[in-house]
Amino acid sequence: MKEISFIHAADLHLDSPMIGLRNLPVSILKRLRESTFKALKKLTNAAIKKNVDFVILAGDLFDGEDRSLKAQSHLRTEMLKLMKHDIPVYIIHGNHDHLSGDWVHLEMPSNVHIFTDKVESMTLVTKKGMRVNLYGFSYPERHVYERKITHYQKSGNADYHIGILHGNEEGENEHGNYAPFVVKELLEKDFHYWALGHIHKRKVLSENPPIIYPGNIQGRNKKEKEIKGCYHVNLSDFETSLEFIETSDVIWEDVEIDLAGLRNFYEVLEKCQAIVKDCRKEKMGTLLTLSLLNHELEDDKERRALAAELIELLQENEQDEDAFVWVTEIIAEQNQIVSKENLKKESEFYSELLNTVAHYEYDEIPLSALYHHQMGRKYLSSLTSNEHVQLLEKAEILLLNLLYKS
Repeated sequence: MKEISFIHAADLHLDSPMIGLRNLPVSILKRLRESTFKALKKLTNAAIKKNVDFVILAGDLFDGEDRSLKAQSHLRTEMLKLMKHDIPVYIIHGNHDHLSGDWVHLEMPSNVHIFTDKVESMTLVTKKGMRVNLYGFSYPERHVYERKITHYQKSGNADYHIGILHGNEEGENEHGNYAPFVVKELLEKDFHYWALGHIHKRKVLSENPPIIYPGNIQGRNKKEKEIKGCYHVNLSDFETSLEFIETSDVIWEDVEIDLAGLRNFYEVLEKCQAIVKDCRKEKMGTLLTLSLLNHELEDDKERRALAAELIELLQENEQDEDAFVWVTEIIAEQNQIVSKENLKKESEFYSELLNTVAHYEYDEIPLSALYHHQMGRKYLSSLTSNEHVQLLEKAEILLLNLLYKS
């Protein structure tokens, strides 16, 4: 029976700076900044345990074009570990770690094969004698808008043909439209498997043949909530099996808690503590956002405690836990203090403020200073229109409540 086994991973983003995190204890911040390296170790350990024929890393191994020596060193250590087990690694570089970057080169071991900036094929003969042709290219520069898929051509005699592509499915607008393709183009190549990278969410574009985005191996912000990992793939004459392998060391979670019927602060605290307990995962850290819905606390002091002290009580002793659950934010949703229409009638100031906010609902001006900042913009991902509206709504409620209370 013709059979091969391999690991498919992408978007490692080693040594990601994890921008935008504030007020984290030193121990948790360090854990988070080391999380991409721990995720990589989980990946290589899985490859050794599964005794795979090879590993595919489909782009963006490094977070930036400078490729820190720390990141390269960690990658090299893990590649040497795979070499001791006679496991070759096939790498393409993507838009984040393109070939035109400026970095101090740290040579990789001989089991690592890196594709050049032109679409090419590499041939592997597995331990069981299976011949595999792999096709791919590395980004020569950060922005590659060319339809590189047109250069992938099946060639030579092989038991399996596998395409490796770091690119964007056309119509997907949340990511840069680099090396764009449509699924039909990939199917027409008649390959046995497509190992994709670039999109940080797991996504199966086709089951036969498999066309797979594995997502990234470690979430880097609260928008990347799901547990991350890679795929262990088995291809044979009779079937294809895909096993998802978890590699996340730290995850983000959002939980909504309905507080209807709870009349005092202690009851709220107990309910939140129960949620924290439920969110705890063995040997994994969790950064948790709690949204408190329908709170009905009548006492002013208890309402103030909900905003100022609840988070501190939930954070107590968590920084010393290996499987920590660190509450990063508490959002206490409640009905608006007064209606907008009444505020407009009450004061010309409120009328002008509300009209200004309404104008911004479809306008990026409030955030333009951030996205046009020379240094800051490289660390910012674009907001969807829905996220933009949600931010403005939260800001409006916060402003009105603060102003009206004062």
